[in-house]
Amino acid sequence: MHIRKITESFLFRATLVKMEVLMGDNIVLIGIKPPMSYVMAVITIFNRGESEVILKARGRAISTAVDVVEIVRHRFLSDVHIESIIIGTEKLMRREDGRETNTSTIEITLKK
Repeated sequence: MHIRKITESFLFRATLVKMEVLMGDNIVLIGIKPPMSYVMAVITIFNRGESEVILKARGRAISTAVDVVEIVRHRFLSDVHIESIIIGTEKLMRREDGRETNTSTIEITLKK
């Protein structure tokens, strides 16, 4: 039980550190966490006085990125608008067999 608490605490701190590094660049990388985690990251960056936030996602996380943008714009910060949306494709190596596969990407820039 004690080891589990230490591990959970370490993982939580590691996540915060990773988030701070990304937020220092005004970039939020969208992954597998719930959308509200990323909404809070975007709001935090804007509340620091930054005028621009970039959300990046690829693959299945693209729909989460769109959800995050819509939640921020319609529920929390109505003065935020979409500056640009860039879509593309990345070639990634599959872990299972080493084959190359195409993955869709999106980069959404929000401006206040």
